[in-house]
Amino acid sequence: MNGLEYCFDMFIITKYSRYFFMPKLDGTHIAERLKERIAKLKNGEEVAARDLRALLTDEQTAVLDATKKAQQELKKARRARTKEEEKELGWKSIREIHIEALEAAFKDAEDDELDAWEKRLRDAEIRQARIYFETLDKEMTAGKDLQTAKNKANNDLTRAGLRRLDGQIVGHLSKRDKEISELEVALIQQATDELDDYEKEQLELLKAHNKAVEENRKKRSK
Repeated sequence: MNGLEYCFDMFIITKYSRYFFMPKLDGTHIAERLKERIAKLKNGEEVAARDLRALLTDEQTAVLDATKKAQQELKKARRARTKEEEKELGWKSIREIHIEALEAAFKDAEDDELDAWEKRLRDAEIRQARIYFETLDKEMTAGKDLQTAKNKANNDLTRAGLRRLDGQIVGHLSKRDKEISELEVALIQQATDELDDYEKEQLELLKAHNKAVEENRKKRSK
């Protein structure tokens, strides 16, 4: 797949992701998203049900639904005529229920965040080792000498966006590569301008994910 094909595929995935799948979140950015949703709710803004539930585990969602049902039963059984009576009887608005659910989830997410980062780094290292040694074995089996096989394996790591094992930093671009890169940037910008608010948020989520992975990789390499 060349750069233009990749650019087009990423646009299609982002543009139509709502029709095929919800973005997969992990513990490295769930806490941040929860904090944003809580702030919106407390500021009186609306948060779509799908955006709220996407941040909750199955267990947390079950607690949320049970709380809503309990409140419905409470309001049927014990009527209130004033705000003071509602407070005395323990009535809660849907917004208050959502805030409490997200705050509880936020506490859990903060506790789990370190483990989530460690898992992501382990997964990246496993993928790096798999690509490197699969290519190395393939090239050696084909009769290539060890150094040639190593170079090919490291090049495959570069293509996969992973750190090379030879320590080489690849930053040189040919004139053609630069032209293609500039064209990709222009196409991505055009595609981004056509996204709605939900789709732009998914794109920002992807960018935040990649940035966080790179920052943690740099910290571990020091």
